[in-house]
Amino acid sequence: MNEPELRKTAPEPNNDLSVIVVSLLRGVLEQEEKAEAWHALLNLQAAVRDYVAVLGLELVLDEAEGYAFLRSRPEDEEKPEAAIPRLVRRQPLAFPVSLLLALLRKKLAEFDATGGETRLILSRDEIAELLRVFLPAGSNEAKLIDQVDSHLNKVAKLGFLRPLRGQKQMFEVRRILKAFVDAQWLTEFDERLAVYRQELARKGGESNG
Repeated sequence: MNEPELRKTAPEPNNDLSVIVVSLLRGVLEQEEKAEAWHALLNLQAAVRDYVAVLGLELVLDEAEGYAFLRSRPEDEEKPEAAIPRLVRRQPLAFPVSLLLALLRKKLAEFDATGGETRLILSRDEIAELLRVFLPAGSNEAKLIDQVDSHLNKVAKLGFLRPLRGQKQMFEVRRILKAFVDAQWLTEFDERLAVYRQELARKGGESNG
């Protein structure tokens, strides 16, 4: 009598790993919003790193700040032919949005230096004032301030601002901004700001010409 054939069975998928990777592919994973998924990520982060590496991605995880996201691995300049197509696309930012991100990052650094609250909350008017203070004389100030709501919406969609529920004019500066605008970048802020001012002056001259 023939012995029954032993069938090889595929290993059971790890549902937690699948949920975590899918969540990260959709965007930022934050501890305060998804505590259960965050806890699973901390336990499975080595497996997550191995999994996303196959896709040409790397995991950025900040336990202290409570956020994690995926980004494309740096390309090997010596082997451009071996580069993996980007799964996470780079998003070019308009000049006013870049300026606003820089000012919000500087504000967050100043806020953290006080050692007080952990959440930086700003009103729409306070954010508009951040822009106004750094505008050069003779620039088209009114136009830029009039467009502040559009810039705020774009920054919120990028995940760096969160409108407060029931308070449409209030925003929380999300701490993940620190991962995109690092401390080294901040040390060069004055130099970059001079470039911003020149750009604003040029745009103002073009619109007035």
